[in-house]
Amino acid sequence: MSAKISGKELGAHKERFVAEEPKDDSGRMYHIGLGKNDVGDIALLPGDPGRVPKIAEFFDSAKPLNMHREYSSYGGYIGKRYVVAVSTGIGAPSTAIAIEELARLGVRTMIRIGTCGSITEQADVGSLIVADSAVRLDGTTSHYIMNEYPAAATPEVTIALKESAIKLKRKLTIGTTASSDSFYVGQGRPGFQGYMPEQSAFLIKTLHDANVKCFEMEASALFTLGRIYGIRTGAIFAVIANRVTNKFKVDAGVEDAIKTVINAIKDGCV
Repeated sequence: MSAKISGKELGAHKERFVAEEPKDDSGRMYHIGLGKNDVGDIALLPGDPGRVPKIAEFFDSAKPLNMHREYSSYGGYIGKRYVVAVSTGIGAPSTAIAIEELARLGVRTMIRIGTCGSITEQADVGSLIVADSAVRLDGTTSHYIMNEYPAAATPEVTIALKESAIKLKRKLTIGTTASSDSFYVGQGRPGFQGYMPEQSAFLIKTLHDANVKCFEMEASALFTLGRIYGIRTGAIFAVIANRVTNKFKVDAGVEDAIKTVINAIKDGCV
């Protein structure tokens, strides 16, 4: 004999599920502000909201979709394929939110278009790095799975990005990135007043010796959640800083990174 549920209990039950997957008054996902009709099966994920309209310049029939907090979005076509560009903000926590909400809407391929700081002499400022894996220096992914779980991109997406960059004759490095939740001490930079915890003092050398190519802040979340959820993932970074040569240039190589992804989709490789 089943127990009866009172009207009050049923209301609380419904409210619990509303809170578990928040949506706005129009039924769109709360943070990114998008619904199922706004997306296709591919999402391009820059960190910077200002980079979204730059990506959309390469779309046909581009249109702005939403702007809420760090999540700016445009939709449009690359050839016959409808895609969205959605900014994730800085770091794994906000990136994981974007991934969760886009996955719920049906997106099944997500490609990060970002910037990075190289820790290898071979990757000059203005060149490109395609990450096939990530060192999980973030805190977000440990909420999902044990630290031994791999953060790895989808091989065919990585290959497509590699071949597109080669076709465009761009200087390219492929390998592992280190994704940190901290821009300063977490990437071996001195903090305010020169503060440097012991674990950060030799971080660059340790990672360099382990053949890690760069620092950035989002790929580990994308690769880890992608593996868990069965989402195809890839990541390409423009090198705007080289920590070995101590060079830095704002937005160096960003347009090349965008073009690499656009052409890979246009050629049907993604």
